[in-house]
Amino acid sequence: MTDKSKKKNSSGRGSSDASGRLLHTKVKSARGRKYSSTLWLERQLNDPYVVEARARGLRSRAAFKLMQLDDKYKLLKSGDSVVDLGAAPGGWTQVAIDRVGALKGKGQVLALDILEMEPIAGAKVIQLDFTEDDADNKVKAMLGGPVNAVISDMAAPTTGHKQTDHIRIVYMCELALDFAVDVLAPDGVFIAKVLKGGTENDLLDLLKRSFSVVRHAKPEASRADSREAYVIATGFRGNKE
Repeated sequence: MTDKSKKKNSSGRGSSDASGRLLHTKVKSARGRKYSSTLWLERQLNDPYVVEARARGLRSRAAFKLMQLDDKYKLLKSGDSVVDLGAAPGGWTQVAIDRVGALKGKGQVLALDILEMEPIAGAKVIQLDFTEDDADNKVKAMLGGPVNAVISDMAAPTTGHKQTDHIRIVYMCELALDFAVDVLAPDGVFIAKVLKGGTENDLLDLLKRSFSVVRHAKPEASRADSREAYVIATGFRGNKE
């Protein structure tokens, strides 16, 4: 193999060697770019999930996280109605559309995010800050009835301070759960992002009162150095105060 064939191709992806293995793409530091940004870009270019997401036409590598959770725990079923919170750029939404059969007219998916999101065939997409007062009621008005699953990949921007980041992500999880217990149909499913260490005791108690089974899981697609995990609650039975 020539040296030229080992260089990255014009698409920005690493090239393959004779065995088909992805070669590591090295990113040069550019003037004005922080070293941390260079490392992030290099990691993205060499991430097999990023490469596979591009190949499949998926909007983000995060799609594989939901695929892996659903493959393991059988969470989404054909004909289900799903609300996807914190949906942008749409990776989880694409998976939900496929798993519930929305393009075949079987299930329904409502996706929302504070960021503007390109339309996705098979889903209703809305731009909304879910932390705003009355945001949950606005979404409920769009549903017209109970749903089978509430999935949330919502997370506030990280600060680097572990306690602060933990409080912020628990708050987002609480918002999603409060909404879920109001809109889920019996035997419904709730999935939400948390950080390693799991949920707070009060939140965990509420989950256990409202759902038959509560688990914590870290899908393989979550980066090894990430504190990210997910709480998975199944068998919704109502909030028994």
